[in-house]
Amino acid sequence: MENSHIKNLSGLLLGTLFISTSGVLGRYIAMPTEVIIWFRSFLAMGFLYAFCKYKKIDLTIKSSKDYKPFLLGGVFMAAHWITYFYALKLSSVALGILSLYTFPIIIALLEPLFLKTKFNPIYLLFGLLVLTGLYILTPDFDIESNQVRGVLFGIFSAFCYAIRILILKQQVGKYNGTMLMFYQTVIISVLLLPTLFFMDLSGLESQFPYLLLLALLTTAIGHSLMLHSLKFFTAATASIISSLQPIFGIILAFFFIQEIPTWNTFWGGSLILLTVVLESARSKK
Repeated sequence: MENSHIKNLSGLLLGTLFISTSGVLGRYIAMPTEVIIWFRSFLAMGFLYAFCKYKKIDLTIKSSKDYKPFLLGGVFMAAHWITYFYALKLSSVALGILSLYTFPIIIALLEPLFLKTKFNPIYLLFGLLVLTGLYILTPDFDIESNQVRGVLFGIFSAFCYAIRILILKQQVGKYNGTMLMFYQTVIISVLLLPTLFFMDLSGLESQFPYLLLLALLTTAIGHSLMLHSLKFFTAATASIISSLQPIFGIILAFFFIQEIPTWNTFWGGSLILLTVVLESARSKK
């Protein structure tokens, strides 16, 4: 039991690290957001399909009743990715990724409604700790600035991500996490295909290696690990533990695009990290 919990927790943390690379890549890639997301989805779809075939993972949707949650999950995932990348481009990696991390609070509040589970008051405390950490991390800004718009996009992205997780939480007991992520990328690729016909594709050749990294590491591997973890943790638990993502993202941004964090970033990040440690210990019990 001890080794099993460590293994499951390690998979969740590794998935969180890989997903956190989206902040740096989203900020760095010089192409329209919708085009970036289409290539991210389309390339990841190829990687995921190859992996499913290699591992002999069944891609059959077992019931027609599952078509709706599959479709809705894909729609909300597309909205989450697009608005998150707008948040990154309008503000910074730190502010974009931190505004996204209102989603654990949203999930903790909505999970009982979606999954008919009993509400655990401890999530209010953990949510408050995460929110306090985000408050410390968020700099002062003018209501007219791009930073404000970036934060608003980030919060809306958080809402879409929370809804998507709660929708797919009901499917992880029946389907493999990689299979679920494959269909997510299929739906997003179809939805965003028209953008290729009227948006600027110049610079594709120079940006393609970064698109490839975004598709493989961040999307195919990272999100599959995250979905797989929902078999072993509640959606709220997985969300709060994955609050390490802002810390990972800020560190990566410092090393790769020279975004220097402030002392507020360190103090707020420490509070988020404390919440993650507390939730990890509680979930083990």
